[in-house]
Amino acid sequence: MRSNRGTGGGEDRVRCSTLAVARALLITAGLTAAGLLPAGLVSVGLVSAGLAAAGETGPSSGLPLPRFVSLKSDEVNLRTGPGKDYPTQWVFRRAGLPVEVVKEFEGWRQVRDAEGVTGWVSQSLISGRRTALVLPWDVKPDVPPPSVALREDDSESARPAALVEAGVIANLQNCDSRWCYVTVDRFRGYVEQDKLWGIYPGEIIK
Repeated sequence: MRSNRGTGGGEDRVRCSTLAVARALLITAGLTAAGLLPAGLVSVGLVSAGLAAAGETGPSSGLPLPRFVSLKSDEVNLRTGPGKDYPTQWVFRRAGLPVEVVKEFEGWRQVRDAEGVTGWVSQSLISGRRTALVLPWDVKPDVPPPSVALREDDSESARPAALVEAGVIANLQNCDSRWCYVTVDRFRGYVEQDKLWGIYPGEIIK
């Protein structure tokens, strides 16, 4: 996701105002599209998943900290501090990208992405809509990303409804702590919850 570690495809996050276009691809009969992310996503971002049950609430919103949200826009500045006077070190360029809110200060939220990069964004640019990245830790530079089945039922033996590439954004409809029912583009189906970044282990969404 950094401009100096790109995979040759779209990048979710680029330095300052460097332009980049992120692509999210779906593989199914006759249709292909891929959301390309660089390697290294498994590090800090995954460790944060264990923080969900801390019981802390944000001083501005009253909502739990940490928590997952998603980006509203294709251009979201990631700043070094909570305010427009702080410099922008990155620009997120992928609407719907899941990020984790870890701190709050007035109208600003400190967020962390799947790669563990942290910074401040305006609260107006994030949404409570829940999304997740499919197997982002399996996306490697210059290596075709693996694909994951969206199944017709919450069972490993259920027939695949579609195949999606690692790195795509899935919209979370509901999750029971083992399986999530998701939509990707016009396709929908079930995927194992532990294959997603953007939802905590054991978390339930109804």
